[in-house]
Amino acid sequence: MTDVYSASTEESLYIIIPAYNEEMNIDSVAREWHSIVEAVGGGSRLVIINDGSKDHTYEKLLELQSALPYLVPLTKPNGGHGATLLYGYQYALDQGADYIFQTDSDGQTLPSEFGAFWEARAKHAAIIGSRNHRQDGWSRILVTKVLKVSLRVIFGIRVTDANTPYRLLRRDVLAKYMPQIPAKFNLSNVLLTVLLLDAHEDVLFLPITFRPRQGGKNSINFRRIVRIGRQAIKDFRQIRKSMRASHKIES
Repeated sequence: MTDVYSASTEESLYIIIPAYNEEMNIDSVAREWHSIVEAVGGGSRLVIINDGSKDHTYEKLLELQSALPYLVPLTKPNGGHGATLLYGYQYALDQGADYIFQTDSDGQTLPSEFGAFWEARAKHAAIIGSRNHRQDGWSRILVTKVLKVSLRVIFGIRVTDANTPYRLLRRDVLAKYMPQIPAKFNLSNVLLTVLLLDAHEDVLFLPITFRPRQGGKNSINFRRIVRIGRQAIKDFRQIRKSMRASHKIES
C-alpha cells in the first residue's frame, strides 16, 4: 500500500460513505477505509454521513474518532441514499478535496482494490467500478439489468453498471456536473454516470469485487426497489428532455 500512495501527499482524497442503520458494519468499514486516507495523508479525510439512522450508527462513529484521526462523522435528517451522496459530494468540494471517492457502508466493497483506481486517477475524468459476479442477490442483479436497458433506451448510452458505489472523480469534474443533478434525486450516481458519458468524458470502468452484505439488513426491499425504479424512469425521461434542449442551445 505504501508504494501506491507514497507520492500522494500533495493531493487530498475525500472518501464519502453514506450510512443508514449500519451499526453492525460501521466499525469495520470505517477502520478499513480509514487505512486508505491515512496512507494518502495530507488533507485527506474519511467522511461518513449518518442519514438519520434509527440505530446507534452515529454514536459508534463518534466513538471511533479518537482511534481514527482522519474520520469526519457527519449527521443529517433522513433523506435517502441519493440525497446523502450529494450532501457528501458537496461537503468534499467545499472542503477543497482534490479527489472524491464514494463507496457504501455495508462492507460489500474492498479497500484493497482501490489502489488501481488511485494509480489511474490523473489519466481519467472518472474511474467507476464494474461489479462482476455480484453476490448481493438476484433482485439487485435484476435491477441492474433493467437499469442498463432503460439507460440505453432513454439516453442512448451503453453502460453495464451505472450505479456502482465505487467511483473516483476529480474535483473539477464533479463540480461541473453536480449542478445538473436534482437535489433529492434518488439515483444520483446513475445520473452522474449518464452525464459523464453523454458529455463524452474520459471514464474508465474497472472490474471490482462485490461481496454479500457483511452484517445487518438491507433497508430497501424489492417492492421499494420497484417503486424507486418506476419513479427513476419518469425522472430520466424528463431529464433527457432537458438535456436535449440544452444540446440544441449549445449547438
